[in-house]
Order: sequence, then C-alpha cells, then structure tokens
Amino acid sequence: MRPLTPLAAVLAANTISISGNALTFIAVPWFALETTGSPGKAGLVAFCAAVPVVLSAIAGGPVIDRIGRRRVSIASDLVCGLALAAIPLLNGAGLLRFWMLCALMAVTGLFHAPGETARHVLVPDLARHAGTPLSRAASLYDAVSRGARMTGAAVAGLLVALIGADTVLYIDAATFAVSALLVLAGLRGIPSAEPLRDAPPLSPATYRADLREGYGFLLRTRLLLGVSVMVMITNGLGQSWNGVLLPVHARENLGGSAALGLLVAVFGGCALLGALLYGAFGHRFPRRPVFAVGFLLVGAPSHVTAAFTDSTLPLLVTMALGGLGAGVLNPILTTVFYEIVPEELRSRVGGASTASVLLTTPLGGLAAGYLVERAGLTTALLSFGAVYFLATLSPFVFPAWRAMDAARPEEGLSSSEPSTPAPAPGPAGTPPRR
Repeated sequence: MRPLTPLAAVLAANTISISGNALTFIAVPWFALETTGSPGKAGLVAFCAAVPVVLSAIAGGPVIDRIGRRRVSIASDLVCGLALAAIPLLNGAGLLRFWMLCALMAVTGLFHAPGETARHVLVPDLARHAGTPLSRAASLYDAVSRGARMTGAAVAGLLVALIGADTVLYIDAATFAVSALLVLAGLRGIPSAEPLRDAPPLSPATYRADLREGYGFLLRTRLLLGVSVMVMITNGLGQSWNGVLLPVHARENLGGSAALGLLVAVFGGCALLGALLYGAFGHRFPRRPVFAVGFLLVGAPSHVTAAFTDSTLPLLVTMALGGLGAGVLNPILTTVFYEIVPEELRSRVGGASTASVLLTTPLGGLAAGYLVERAGLTTALLSFGAVYFLATLSPFVFPAWRAMDAARPEEGLSSSEPSTPAPAPGPAGTPPRR
C-alpha cells in the first residue's frame, strides 16, 4: 500500500460521510417541518438526535481503542445509513410516526460520535506515515470537511426542492455506505487503526480507569477546560441556529429550502477557504487572536442580521464572513490537541472532550423551538445571538487562553516518534470542534 493511501482514504471517507451529514442537516429539519408543521417538534427531533451523541461520547473512548478505530468507523457509518434509509421507507409505507422519526434520529446520534472520533484520532499517525506535516494534515482534514459541507448543503437544498426531503434521505444513506467501504479498503493493515493488542481486557474496573484517565487529562488542563466550556455553549447555540432558527427563517422569510441550501453552502465554502488560507499562512500568526476574532465572526452577526432583515443577500454576506472565521477554528484546535495529547490517550481524551462540548447541544434545538413558538422568531434570534456574543469574548478575557500560543513541538509529530504532553496546558482536539 502506498504511504499516502491510508490518509487519502480517511480524507475521502470523511468527505463523503460529512457530505451525507450535510444532506441530513438540510433534509431532516425540512422533513420534520413538512410532516409536522411545528418548529417545536423540529426542535424535539434535533434534541433526540443530539442526546445520544453526548451519551456515546461520554462512554465511547475506551471502547474505540479496544474494538479498533477502523471497525468503529465502518460500523458507525453503516448503522447511520440504515437508520436514515428507514425514515423515508417507513414514510412511504404510511407507517412512520413522529416517535419513530425521533427514535431513528437518536440511533444516528448514538453511532455518529464514535465513528467521527475514530477517524479523527488517526490523522497524526497517518500524516507521519505519509510524510506530511501535522499542521498541513490537520488543515487539509478540516478543509475537505468544510468543502463537503458546502457541496452537500448546496446539493441538498436543490434536491429537497426538486425531489423532496424523503428521497434525499435515501441518497444520504448511500453516502454512509460508500464511506464505510473506503475505510474498509484503505485502512487495512494500519496498526493504529486496529484493536489494541497489549491492553488489559475491558472490565468494569479497567473501563472506569480509562474514563478517569481521559477526563482527568481534560480537567487538569486549564486551556483544554476553557475551550471545552466555551465550545459547549456555542455548540448548543449552533444547534439552535442550524436545527431550528435558520430553517424557520428560510421557510418564513427567504423563500424555502433552496435559500437555506445556498446560505449553508456559502458558509461552508468560505469556511473551506478560511481553512486553506490558515493551512498556507496560519503558522505566521499567533493562534489566540486569530481564533478569537474568527469565533466572533461566526455566530452573533448572523443571528442579528436574520433578526432585522427578511432578504437573502445581507445574511449571505454575513454568513460568508462567518464562514471565513469558522475556517480557522478547527485547524487551530486540532493542531494544538495533537501537539499536547499523547497518542495513547487521544481516543479517551477525545471522547471526554467530545462529550463535554456536546452537553448543551441537545438543549439548543429544543430551546429554540420552544422560544420561537412562545415569543416569535425575532426574539429568539436576538436572544441566542446575545448569548453567543458573550461566550465568544472569553479568549479576550481569561488568561488561560494565552497557552494557545505555547511551544509547538510539530517537528516531533512529523517524525516517527509519537508526541508527548507539553508542560503547558493544551486544548482539545477532536473535540472542541465546531
């Protein structure tokens, strides 16, 4: 197998899997709104999809390493694909009930986080195998993810308008099958993708010890803890925007799903550009101010713009700027995570930080749906936008964030030796992701 093949396989699988997620992102809220007519029920669907993500992230870290990252990624994609295909299949047969929709989305949520974590923590080893610098591999990983979201969202918006949300879900299911096949073929024989051979058997005692190790690393590291708290808040707000506020705004004020797909695609395209620019030039700038300004652009401006305009163009411009800001966030978080967290702890720390940043996600869509129905869309947009703005001020305020610009042992990561923890606090990787 060529040295680049495993990294290329993970990048391709992640691209296709995230394209499927983008289809879900557009099709499922629209399907819920079409079939129920209720923003509150659309929010409940988002809640049911998000809660199992948190539960699987809390408990999944030690299991991923013992089952094997390749197997977990494949199983995750296959289960998600089957659950999504069941939604239009049951609907077409006249058997789908609202509780079934919630249950099927809960299944996708339960299996989504372990699969994504399993692929993500493989990147440093695959980058070394390919002879690719870590910062470049991290930026490339995020760039292809952003590109997949952009393309998937644009296609989803058009497809929902042309062929309906239920048919789009069949296409969505097929993308997960292709992703599973790529991982099956591309990661064969990669030691870091296989189950741990020297690990003690998974018993309740060893499982608890592994969990404590992952969560202990997270809680001992001030920057990691600060990032996790901030992203926990913004992820909940992001779920309210993506799952309820933006779809309702598009349906009521912007003309429908095509506008929704365009907005998400522009955001994703600009985020892709931001990630590529950071990959090319980001090493020249200190991380903290770039990260802080990028996060300020992402959330509050779009909420305020949507609250005060009922046309597409102003929101399009605001989301384009937000996308550029979003593009720098994950490469920074991912690179620092890989620099700080040792390879043998990445699944456990990644699972712990994923769980922490997703704690508020189930509540985001639920709260947004309730507030829209009780107080109206404009009040909901301004309320969530204000909280988003306050959350994104933390890198400017708290001293622990200065550690983001600590020493960068990237050369060691590009060699054949695994990374070692730096003495300075470090951030999360897979997980504080937005």
